[in-house]
Amino acid sequence: MLLLRRALIFRSDPTTASVEVEKPHHPPKTQIRVRTNAAVKFMSNSINTESNRERKLSLSLKSASSCSSGNTEFSSASPPDVIIVGAGVAGSALAHTLGKDGRHVHVIERDFTEPDRIIGELLQPGGYLKLIELGLEDCVEQIDAQRVLGYALFKDGKNTMLSYPLKKFHADVAGRSFHNGRFIQKMREKAAELPNVRMEQGNVTSLLEENGTVKGVQYRTKDGQEHKAYAPLTIVCDGCFSNLRRSLCQPKIPPELYSAFISAINKGDIRTMPNRSMPAYPLPTPGALLMGDALNMRHPLTGGGVTVALSDIVTLRDLLRLLHNLNDAALLCKYLESFYILRKPMASTINTLAGALYKVFSASPDQSRKQLRQACFDYLSLGGTFSDGPMALLSGLNPRPLSLVLHFFAVAVYGVGRLLFPIPSFKRIGIAARVIWCASGIIFPIIKAEGVRQMFFAATLPAYYRAPLNR
Repeated sequence: MLLLRRALIFRSDPTTASVEVEKPHHPPKTQIRVRTNAAVKFMSNSINTESNRERKLSLSLKSASSCSSGNTEFSSASPPDVIIVGAGVAGSALAHTLGKDGRHVHVIERDFTEPDRIIGELLQPGGYLKLIELGLEDCVEQIDAQRVLGYALFKDGKNTMLSYPLKKFHADVAGRSFHNGRFIQKMREKAAELPNVRMEQGNVTSLLEENGTVKGVQYRTKDGQEHKAYAPLTIVCDGCFSNLRRSLCQPKIPPELYSAFISAINKGDIRTMPNRSMPAYPLPTPGALLMGDALNMRHPLTGGGVTVALSDIVTLRDLLRLLHNLNDAALLCKYLESFYILRKPMASTINTLAGALYKVFSASPDQSRKQLRQACFDYLSLGGTFSDGPMALLSGLNPRPLSLVLHFFAVAVYGVGRLLFPIPSFKRIGIAARVIWCASGIIFPIIKAEGVRQMFFAATLPAYYRAPLNR
């Protein structure tokens, strides 16, 4: 028996959908949630009204924050090594990871209540492997998480099943689908259990800089009091609504619109929505780092956000282990530059695939786009290498951008072959040429946004920045 885990139906083309399926021993109760944006998501969730996890977390947080009553240091002998802004998936996992490595971590989060939203509810198999590497695999236990074994594609009355290529892995390795809030609360619990991790509720209002180096943050506690916290490294991972992003990355608002935009903000006459796709344009800043959705988002079609965040944490952990002292701002900055490059293979592969698939499966009156969409469906339906390769990329098991590009153009060539076989005509030749042009118009702008150098040459550049310490 196959269980429908997640379905994405394109509003512009209701005949095309992408869903996740699994073979459960006992089908769970199903809850359907509908969203009014570009996609309709069907999620299965067991309803659980117990709040044990939230009570347990609040007890941990009480011992970590109330006793200090706003004090910004652990003690006079051990000030924080790292300040983390935000305790979502990225922030909580990072706090636990750095805390286990012996760092003193100060986490500042706006709201510790369990989030209730339909976002970040899928962990790809590659992300689950990263979770194991971080020692956080038990965070998907006892939260009604469901194993995800692959996808099903439905188009024009036809369907094809796409399984993750998991034969080489342990039987427990698979995707996981869960309630995002429960997963976050489990991560927060794990972080709060460490004695050198302090969790505090507060709203960070600004970064504290001195001679171009970020020294800490200014924040406001629940009772409205203003405080300052200092650390050699500040990591901003407070989500897509981050008010600190503009200090650490290059914004894409055209200069001609600045005055009108600021005027609208001052009048309170502006509305915001979450970004569905946002390439990373970080500015290497001494003493500060962007992570999670605050740094980088991709289209939610493939559900790769949590996987990218966990992969980023593993990359950062491995880099910081080489630095025993974080107070050397110049050397730390070079390692942070290395992080932004080393994260690219995994992040760019998942980002590019999500954006490309969305554009391919979005309905269009253009004949070449229709042919490319049909070619993609048929290519994946061939099975074997033709489905295992793309699924390994999508799941984070094979983070290789070059492999992604080769498969994408293999789909385009396959579509051309369908048009020209058995007897080509001038009309079909013209459409075939437009298919190649269409494919190029989809993939190359995404690659340009991600960064060609960082995507395809990420393994060699960071060696230069690590050289001083290695010597």
